Amino acid sequence: MIYKKDANFPYPILSSNTFSYEESDFMIKVSFEEDGDLYKFKIQKYLTSDFVQGLLNSGEAQYLLVIQSKDTKFFPLEPTNLQVEIPKNRMTLSSRTSIQIHIVANKDITFAQNNELNSFYDELKASITVPEFSMLGFSNIVTFEGGMKNPLDLFEKRLDPKLSSAIKFELGSECIILHFRDEEMQFQSMAKANAFLNPYLYTGLRMALERFISTYAEEDDDVVEISQITQPEDLLDYKLYNLMVGKSVGELSVDNIDEVIGRISHQIIEKYVKAVKELVAHED
Repeated sequence: MIYKKDANFPYPILSSNTFSYEESDFMIKVSFEEDGDLYKFKIQKYLTSDFVQGLLNSGEAQYLLVIQSKDTKFFPLEPTNLQVEIPKNRMTLSSRTSIQIHIVANKDITFAQNNELNSFYDELKASITVPEFSMLGFSNIVTFEGGMKNPLDLFEKRLDPKLSSAIKFELGSECIILHFRDEEMQFQSMAKANAFLNPYLYTGLRMALERFISTYAEEDDDVVEISQITQPEDLLDYKLYNLMVGKSVGELSVDNIDEVIGRISHQIIEKYVKAVKELVAHED
């Protein structure tokens, strides 16, 4: 099965939906192509947990690719080769295909040496043992809709030396486009450059969500009931819609827009602050 909402487990789970880990994050991007009689799926992953990564490297845990379309299929993946080729006669794809990766225990796993957990588990983790075949973590959901080639990419960066301002934000048909006048504004020469871009990303997300409210809220209202609207045809709005559904966002409004950004971006400002603190500490 695919976990579409926050799921409750009797032990800590690694995912972007839970806070069992201090910096819990497990995100994927998926590329898809057809090659003759094969469907090819290639996954890029972002996994923050050294503890879970160690279990994968040692074979004590494994990746399980879940593809849900007209039917649901499960495919084990090698930790160093996150791709799979599936004969077309083994799977029938519909116009909408959802993909998620589970991390499953291959043996009983003790959490006694897991030092990445929330402080709530400090006195409990020595007693936590996850049984063989149990879930250790699950990723976000990637959904392919029609000809959508980049279902998770929300941002695109472009360099324009002729730009009259230092930076320009544009809401494209599929992405939030960040135009920069020069490369220095992208922090490319700095460690953790991506984290330093987060204030730009936050601004772009806010613009996109404000437009989302304007487009999908009822007349004379500034609230969008996510479960009540039809799935957007605009690809950027569709990505935002999927992110909000995946994070169990019930409604989007002018009043809670910052809270929603925090949920769908998973601590984007906190990561920026942490990067700044580390930079200052290293300078000392």
